Amino acid sequence: MTAAAPGFLGVLMLDTRFPRPPGDVGNPDTYARAGIPVRFLTVEGASPRRIVEEADPRLIQPFVDAAVRLVAEGASMITTSCGFLAAYQAELSKAVPVPVLTSSLLQVRRYANPGIVTFDAASLTPQILQAAGVPAGTPIAGVRPGCEFHRRILNNDTVLDLAEAQRNVIDAAVRLMEASPTIENIVLECTNMPPYRESLAAAVGRKVHDIETLILEAWCAGNAAQHPRR
Repeated sequence: MTAAAPGFLGVLMLDTRFPRPPGDVGNPDTYARAGIPVRFLTVEGASPRRIVEEADPRLIQPFVDAAVRLVAEGASMITTSCGFLAAYQAELSKAVPVPVLTSSLLQVRRYANPGIVTFDAASLTPQILQAAGVPAGTPIAGVRPGCEFHRRILNNDTVLDLAEAQRNVIDAAVRLMEASPTIENIVLECTNMPPYRESLAAAVGRKVHDIETLILEAWCAGNAAQHPRR
C-alpha cells in the first residue's frame, strides 16, 4: 500500500437501511468531526446477510468495481462498511493503487494481548481472520445471536434501539474479558460498533480500537507523508 495523497476517503457501503449514529462508518458526521473528506458508494445487493452469513463470492467483483470507480473519481484511500470484508483485502488491494482498509481486523496483529469483539462469532471464519493477518488463537466474542444489535442489522431493519445495542456490545466485551482476562487491547470488528467505543472501554478498563480509529490514524499518516515538515 502507498501513502494517501490529498483527496477523499472512499467508503464501499453495504446495501443497508438501518440507523447509523455518529461514529458508525456510514455516518458522514463520523468524518466531518475528524476533517476527513468522504464519499460513499453503495454496492447494490450486498446485504448484511449475504456478506456475514453467506459469504457470497459473487459480491467480490462488484466491490472491486466500486473501489476502482471511487479511485477514478479521486479517492486516495478506500475502506468498507463491514469488517467481514477483510476477506476481500487482497483482491481490493490489487485492484487499486491506493491504501485499502477493508476491516478493523487488519490492526489486531499490532497490539499486545489482543481480543476481538465481533458482530457474529460463528461467521468469523479462520479464512477471514487469516486474510486480515489476525494471530492464531486470538480470543473472540460476539454479540448474542438474536439480540437487538444483531437482529436489527442482520435483518436490515429501519429501526435500532441504540441504548440496547450499546448494552449488547458491552455484554460481548465483558464476556470476552471474563474468558480471557489477560487481554490488553480490544478490537471491534464491526463497523457499527464505534459509537459504543468509549462506553465499552469504561466498562472493561481496556484500550479499544475500531475502524474509526484505524481510518483516522491511516489518514493522518498518509497526509503527513505527502506533506512532511521542513
